[in-house]
Amino acid sequence: MQEDSSRSPSYTVTCEDYVHVVEFSPFSSGTAASLLAYGGNQYVVVGTCLFQEEDMEIEGVEFNVLRAFHHELRVDALAWSPESRLDRIPNIRFCTAASDRKLRLLTSDLQDKHEIKLMVAEKKGTIRFYDLVTQQAILSLDCGQSPLMSADWCLTNTIKVGAVAGNDWLIWDITRSSYPQEKRPAHIDKARLFKWSRANENLFATTGCPGKISSQLLIHHLGHPQPVMIGSATVGSGLSWHRTLPLCVIGGDRKLCFWMTEM
Repeated sequence: MQEDSSRSPSYTVTCEDYVHVVEFSPFSSGTAASLLAYGGNQYVVVGTCLFQEEDMEIEGVEFNVLRAFHHELRVDALAWSPESRLDRIPNIRFCTAASDRKLRLLTSDLQDKHEIKLMVAEKKGTIRFYDLVTQQAILSLDCGQSPLMSADWCLTNTIKVGAVAGNDWLIWDITRSSYPQEKRPAHIDKARLFKWSRANENLFATTGCPGKISSQLLIHHLGHPQPVMIGSATVGSGLSWHRTLPLCVIGGDRKLCFWMTEM
């Protein structure tokens, strides 16, 4: 890897507290802007993002806060519902996971209830898929190493699953084998997160475990042996891709950092 390939964020947004999780909605909001949520120690903030690549009248990024939700514990993971829209009657709906092993469904009226998720990644190195009707496992994948830190299902090509374990990233074709088809070392100090791009099925990002100063971001393309972009964020955490742009975001110390990737 060449040092001069490291890039500063394309855009940043200032936040009031440390950001542990950040997630773009993969679904249309019904408007030109994208929904984005980020979570901290006891809160979740939901807002809209619009970038100059989407609207020529905007300089950089325009971020507007829609709602701040109180959350009893630190947010460890967040997933959007496709019911979240802004064009008709505004409806914000998403699920969070926390250290108390509970899933919370948050809506604009703060109703909480438990719900099941479909793909479950186990730290010991197994990824299982469940039938939501029978609640039985119908498929499992094995990464052959642990700890498995993060896994993501490719929405643009659903036969692909990616993950990071140890220092490596791994990719499965679920129609071929329960073992990964590709595996490469990525981060010297262990990998933390894996997320597929929603704009290109061959593009994905990984982050390294937070160090004392910064966390490394690597953007990978399946057609290239080396990362196509390298970035870093001060004690960065969380990772998500924009719904249509080749742009990803990481949370950190009182800010959000965005990187635009050339395709």
